Amino acid sequence: MGKIGGARVLAVDDDLDILQWLQFKLTTRGYDVACCATGTDALERLAAQPADVVLTDLDLGGMDGIELCSRIVAEWPELPVILLTAHGTVAAAVAAIRAGAFDFMVKPLAEEPLAFVVDRAVQHHRLRDEIHSLRTQADRDRRDGDGDVLGRSPVMRRIVAFIDQVASVGTSVLITGESGTGKEVAARELHGRGDRRRGPFVAINCAALPEALLESELFGHARGAFTGAQGPRRGLFASASGGILFLDEVGELPLSLQPKLLRVLQERHVRPLGADEEISFDTRVIAATNRDLEMAVELGTFRADLYYRLNVLPLHLPPLRARGNDVLILAQKFVERFSREMNRMVRGFSAGVAEALLAYGWPGNVRELQNAIERAVALARGEQLAVADLPDKIRDNRVSPVVLAASDPAELPSLAEVERRYIARVLESVNGSKTDAAQILGIGRKTLYRKLQEHKEAGGHRFRPS
Repeated sequence: MGKIGGARVLAVDDDLDILQWLQFKLTTRGYDVACCATGTDALERLAAQPADVVLTDLDLGGMDGIELCSRIVAEWPELPVILLTAHGTVAAAVAAIRAGAFDFMVKPLAEEPLAFVVDRAVQHHRLRDEIHSLRTQADRDRRDGDGDVLGRSPVMRRIVAFIDQVASVGTSVLITGESGTGKEVAARELHGRGDRRRGPFVAINCAALPEALLESELFGHARGAFTGAQGPRRGLFASASGGILFLDEVGELPLSLQPKLLRVLQERHVRPLGADEEISFDTRVIAATNRDLEMAVELGTFRADLYYRLNVLPLHLPPLRARGNDVLILAQKFVERFSREMNRMVRGFSAGVAEALLAYGWPGNVRELQNAIERAVALARGEQLAVADLPDKIRDNRVSPVVLAASDPAELPSLAEVERRYIARVLESVNGSKTDAAQILGIGRKTLYRKLQEHKEAGGHRFRPS
């Protein structure tokens, strides 16, 4: 672990040499270290100036380390205490745990293990502070009616500012991002913050319907237009007039239907199937896709003129793994939501859960987080989620390295194989997004597609373009 700058450590020991050693070693790692020789002095110091972690010897004159730990835990329950002792007995360890100690270390101390434990304790403390802040903010959001906060990371603050800026503009918006990043949530925010909020929000998944039915759903049909059309249907463009039509998975729109959609968007009139007259509408169109539409245009699977018509105001949603502590904000929202729905008394989650959520890569993005929290709330046994409540793949998450080593020189891979494996690892880390992978690799998307095709033809890993 690296340095945690600005963190305050209180060291308590009646051995001056040990105090000086602790102060020197931790100060060089960026900590602000204060020292005390007795438990009474430590309590007075904590009352005057809070700390992020306390290091205390077990054998102090007067108040011993166990009593000091118990009193600190009672007064400042979020503050981690690390007990130090020259006697690494089972009885001492049990006593430390019962007193509420965060960890227990045996003297003589080594610098690296000490730094590791202190770093972990400070991170634990700050995570608990963050969790408390999240609960406070969640209570405030609930009072203010703010139920669909997208997040507070810098990138999401910019997105929210963009949504506020364009919410009342009638121009088309194209929302892009990996599957599960919250594209429909962003579309609903555009609807709810704009001057069309009193109008309807109509959503359709373009990938979920066969072409003939999709055309009828979008444009409507007259009575008798086809077998089974026993009555007229207005269609979604007309039904969403005065509001927003959300075209989800627009990249899956059949190529034969694309020129009809383009004409409707340009003319602002729609002719239902089998009808003689056109119907005018006043509908703002928001489209979303997890595909790279620019590449689809180059490959001839998506019309360039329709792409430019939809992509007047582009909005890209980053993957959850790129949004920092937003994962904790969203997790708290989901905890409260599912607790209400399941009539459970779960209010939040432990620092261990927060660590696991932050360490996981979330290939399924917000949707995967939502499912994980729903499961955890259903299994929770107390007022806060524990690590044991999380799915195995999150609880046991490990980052898999790109392994290229071999003991036999004949088994060493070729440069092309090294490249293939590295590209595969990068694609895995970004959940298959060619755009994100190209940025990480420092090459253009065309170059990436060419390399993927070369490796495929050479019999390598089978990549499927997204």
